[in-house]
Amino acid sequence: MKLAVIGGTGLIGARVVKDLDAAGHEAVPHGKSTGIDVVSGQGVDEAVAGVDVVVNLTNSPTFDEASLAFFRTSMDNLLAAAQRGGVRHFVVLSIVGVDQVPELDYYRAKALQEEILKSGPIPYSIVRATQFMEFVDAVMSWTAEGETVRLPATPIQPIAAKDVAAAVAEVAVGEPLMGVRNVGGPEILPLDELGRITLSHRADGRTVVTDPTAGMFAAVRGDVLTDPNARLAPTRYTEWLD
Repeated sequence: MKLAVIGGTGLIGARVVKDLDAAGHEAVPHGKSTGIDVVSGQGVDEAVAGVDVVVNLTNSPTFDEASLAFFRTSMDNLLAAAQRGGVRHFVVLSIVGVDQVPELDYYRAKALQEEILKSGPIPYSIVRATQFMEFVDAVMSWTAEGETVRLPATPIQPIAAKDVAAAVAEVAVGEPLMGVRNVGGPEILPLDELGRITLSHRADGRTVVTDPTAGMFAAVRGDVLTDPNARLAPTRYTEWLD
C-alpha cells in the first residue's frame, strides 16, 4: 500500500513512516522541508497523486485563534487534492475530548478540522489521542517561575508518541472507520502530580504548586479522558521517563 504522510518529518509523522515501512508498505513523508505547503497548496497535488491513503499529521504553528484558519485552509487544499488524486482513505490525528473544550481556540480548531473531514468527499478515519508524554516539559515551561512550577490538578491520561504513531499506522492501513478511534495512556494522573513525578525523576529541585488558574489546561472544564471503548497504550509515564 502506498501512503502519503503529510507532516511526516515531525514527532509523530517520522514514527508513523517508520512503522508503515517496517510493515512492508510504501510511506512517503512530506512537509515544508520536502517542498510541501498545505496552506498555499504548493506541492500538495504532487504529494497525494496516485497514493492509496493520505495521513494528515500537520499542525498549526500557533495555538491561538489563527489555528482555525490554518486547519480550514489546509484541509480544503488537502481534500481537494486527494479527490483529484484518487485517494481512497484520509486519516487525521486529533485529540481526545476535542469537542468538549470550546474555551480553547486550538481545540475548536481541531474540532473544525474533524468536521471538514467528515463532510468531505473521501472515506475517512479520525484517531483521537490524549496528551503526549513528550509535551509535559513544554506544559511546565509555560508556568515556570524561578524555583516554582504552577500547574492545575486537571486529570491527564498521558500517552507516548511511539504509541500514538502505532495507533495511527494501524488505522491507516485498515478500512476507513468513517468515525473516531480513541487512544490513550494506561493511567490517569492529575497534571500537578505529573509535574512532581517528572521533576523528582530528574532530581530537579523545583517545586510544583497546585494552581487551578495556571496554564492552558486550567481552561479545561470538559472531559479529556478516554471512554471505556478506547484503546489503551502499554507505556506508563515512569517507564517513558526511564
